[in-house]
Amino acid sequence: MENSTENKIERVRKPDWLRVKLPTGDEYKKVRNIVSDHKLHTICESGNCPNMGECWGAGTATFMILGNICTRSCGFCNVATGRPLPVDLQEPERVAKSIQLMRIKHGVITSVDRDDLKDGGSTIWAETITKVRELNPGTTLETLIPDFKGEWDNLQRIIDVAPEIVSHNLETVRRLTKQVRIQAKYDRSLEVLKRLKDGGMKTKSGIMLGLGETEEEVLETLQDLKNVGCEIVTIGQYLQPTPKHLPVVEFVHPDQFAKYKKAGLEMGIGYIESGPLVRSSYHAEKHI
Repeated sequence: MENSTENKIERVRKPDWLRVKLPTGDEYKKVRNIVSDHKLHTICESGNCPNMGECWGAGTATFMILGNICTRSCGFCNVATGRPLPVDLQEPERVAKSIQLMRIKHGVITSVDRDDLKDGGSTIWAETITKVRELNPGTTLETLIPDFKGEWDNLQRIIDVAPEIVSHNLETVRRLTKQVRIQAKYDRSLEVLKRLKDGGMKTKSGIMLGLGETEEEVLETLQDLKNVGCEIVTIGQYLQPTPKHLPVVEFVHPDQFAKYKKAGLEMGIGYIESGPLVRSSYHAEKHI
């Protein structure tokens, strides 16, 4: 019996430090039921986040507004790309009620990119933040926002409602941006962070490792973030969600993550989460 070439190809095994337990427990089930009952989208599920069990087990989730279909086609992201459905005007209240039911003290909200909308979805963003505050006056908020294509009036809507933390991810180093974030621009993202900082926001950003970046490029990116006043940075390992997405070039060792954290702190960045399983909203309650 002949062995096919396909059978001889072995998948690259994930190292031990990337192995996580499957989600279980009563609190996890409770959060899952609330998300399902209120027809909510979470980046936890859409992004296949490895920390979903830990975070949902602790009663937290990252809500994704403006639907679950993105107008962009980033090479790393598992969120569906296509023509989004019309905006759901009831979504802000549903998110706010869910945060109330889950008794969340620090909420995290993100969204797909809505380049199909003139306001980039910023109106729903502002209404969601406002509604969450009305129903949950003791809850602090982190918002992980898109770049709004550099339409600064849309960004201003976020600044005007002043979430406690505003995050916008660079995702990767300058050289790889066009490959990883096809419709995004490295300098435009830095300008988003600068304008948020100038508007009085506490700013945050995140990058992924393992896409082919060099140590020098990572350090340059950290310095760029420091130069625009970014106060919080997350650094995590890229994991390929499907065979159609960008391949993992390297599984970066935890010691290297520790090295980048040390370097970033020495540059003057205030807070850094750095490790293979770190994602944008991982331990977000500590970042406040």
